[in-house]
Amino acid sequence: MISTETQKVSYICNQLSPDQWRTQKKDHQQKISDLVDEYLEKRSHQKKDPVLDFLFEYYAFRPSYLKRWSPGLGTLLIDGASHDWPFDEMATADGDSFLDINYFDEDRISSVKWILNVLEQSLNRKPSFGCFGMHEWAMVYKADRVRHDYLSLRMDKDELAEFVESRPLVCTHYDAFRFFTDEAKPQNKFELNREKFADMEQPGCLHTNMDLYKWAFKMYPWISSNTIRKTFELALETRVMDMKASPYDLRDFGLAPIKIETDEGRQEYMEKQRTIFDKAQPIRKQLIKEYNNLLNTISD
Repeated sequence: MISTETQKVSYICNQLSPDQWRTQKKDHQQKISDLVDEYLEKRSHQKKDPVLDFLFEYYAFRPSYLKRWSPGLGTLLIDGASHDWPFDEMATADGDSFLDINYFDEDRISSVKWILNVLEQSLNRKPSFGCFGMHEWAMVYKADRVRHDYLSLRMDKDELAEFVESRPLVCTHYDAFRFFTDEAKPQNKFELNREKFADMEQPGCLHTNMDLYKWAFKMYPWISSNTIRKTFELALETRVMDMKASPYDLRDFGLAPIKIETDEGRQEYMEKQRTIFDKAQPIRKQLIKEYNNLLNTISD
């Protein structure tokens, strides 16, 4: 625990009064509850959800962690010592609280640099909007068993294969490409692998923008919960669109399909994809700002 004034203020650039940080904490928890509590109740009864299951199983950040509020690095919480914080990284000095950089594991510095490079490259790269969501179709192309086997498909197997073969596969995101069937992978325009991950990321990609959530919570609690929540809200909206454009029939879940097998559907997809891109860019910039702050603080 830090106890000297000099250490306390060395990297503090902001402060919140008790009313401010308590209000922010309460607002954050309420907003997350509004998004996930109904889902958690359904999940307790073993009910599936093709959107939120993905966000909590693929990304593996617990809803209980998502609800926890952190001010992020560099913020002093006046009278913060009066609160029982749910993570060890919070230090106290003179009755106030702040995240103690001495708790940051230096073994994670390489991860900070790698993720920051991914974020900065994808920020500055020209977006591409020509994939039309074909990645989900490539994941079930000529498959004996589909990934989401509790869902039915909108086409039979032969019709689906014919459609995939009629469209170009131009996926740029390795973590989507790696789930392509063996028959679909050779049809992709780009040869993707883990080593090329950062070089291929581009900000028009739905999965690249969903991954902002992953890059945010990877450095919790150093990244502010306000930013983590924004990335989660974006990921939720993006996953809804992703699944609507998929080959799965999700009408029982209230998700009408975006029929990318039609000209009208592809136009709708591209318009929504551009909207996601526009929303993602300021969030990406904020995340880059917080990552730079973390890296610079570690380096001092």
